This record gives sequence, C-alpha cells and structure tokens, in this order.
Amino acid sequence: MTTGLIELSLQPAAQRHNHYSREDFFRFDLAQGSLVDWTGSRNVLVSEDFILGLQQGLEEEVGDASAALMYTIGREWGRNDALHFSRWFEEEYRRKPRQSHLMFLLETWWWPLTSQGWGRWEVETESRRQGFIFINLFDSAVARTLGDVGKPVCHLYAGLFAGFFSTMVERQLSCIEIQCYSMGESYCKFLLGSKDRIDAAAFWLNEGATASEIAQKLRSGQGVTKA
Repeated sequence: MTTGLIELSLQPAAQRHNHYSREDFFRFDLAQGSLVDWTGSRNVLVSEDFILGLQQGLEEEVGDASAALMYTIGREWGRNDALHFSRWFEEEYRRKPRQSHLMFLLETWWWPLTSQGWGRWEVETESRRQGFIFINLFDSAVARTLGDVGKPVCHLYAGLFAGFFSTMVERQLSCIEIQCYSMGESYCKFLLGSKDRIDAAAFWLNEGATASEIAQKLRSGQGVTKA
C-alpha cells in the first residue's frame, strides 16, 4: 500500500472534470522523479512501514503527547490543504466554494485523498444545525497499518478534519475520533464541532461511552455550555 503525502506545488489546475482514473489523476515524471496529482499537488509515495515508523517514533520520543502532536500535524495539513483546495476549486469550477452545494464541495475535496490512499469517507450532516457533524472513515491508512491496539489512533485525521473545516467556515472547530478500526470496529468515526462539545465527547469516551451513546447525548442537547 502506498499513501500520497501532499506537498506544495505550483502546477496549474486543469479544466476537465472527468479525471477519476489513476492515469488521469496522477502525472508521473520519471525524469524529474516527481508525482503531481490533478489538483496540482506534489505527492510522495510511502509504505505502511513509514506510517508505522512515524507513529512508533513519536511515541518513543514524546510518549502520550504523540497523540496531540499528530493532531497538530494533521490540523496544519488541513489548514494548508483548505487554502490550496479553495484556489484550485475556484480555478477549475469557476465559482467560489461558498457558492457550491455542501456535499458536492466536500466530495470534491475528499476524492483526491481517497485516490492517494487515505480511505473513503461518509459525512453525516443531519446534526449540522445543532452545531456538529459526524464523519465516518473507511479503510483508514493509520488504523489499517497499526491494527487492533484497543484505542483510537487516527489523530492525524482528526486534526486534518479540524484544520480543513475551521479554515473553510472561518470558525474555530475541533475534532475527536470516537470510534476506531484499531478498537475492533469496522470503521472509524469522528465528531467535528465546537470545543465544548469535543471536550464533553472526550469525557464520555474516557468513561466508556460508545459512539452511538455519545451521538445520542449530543443530539439531546448535552455537552453544550450555556451562556
């Protein structure tokens, strides 16, 4: 398995939209040793051993703080990717992201990440008016690599979602993984929302609550700080 790590690139966005095949999405330049995708991002192919080594190396260096560090890395990645995405989306579709349908916008952002090996996703927006959403992630590159370790491990993804959505809506949001493939579940589940909701979800999770129980509590209005 190889996963694409996004770097900054100066390549222009293309204007054709039917680019879902591997041959269309990736442009290999063997002479230059470069791999650029449809959005103009330079990619690096890495193995599962890279992900495993990164995770284990951080744990050896900083211990329990590795989770927060991976989240911070993911958040910065998400913030920069949101800026890059906004630019190429406007160039390719000739409209600003805010002028587009929400689900079209989100799928347009995520499908390149699926192509790069980061997994498929499903966004639950039913609770958006309450101030939070759930994101289901299938085939997480991190969880698949680490296996069943009995705890959430996709802190990089949580940071990615927090950074991307915060930048796109211009409002500070946080994210937490409340269900993980590495806990024996069939897929990973994330909660995205305000800090008070995420703090409440973290408390319930530490108390042994399941993802469905956390969702029920939030939908009933728990976890919101009253002004």
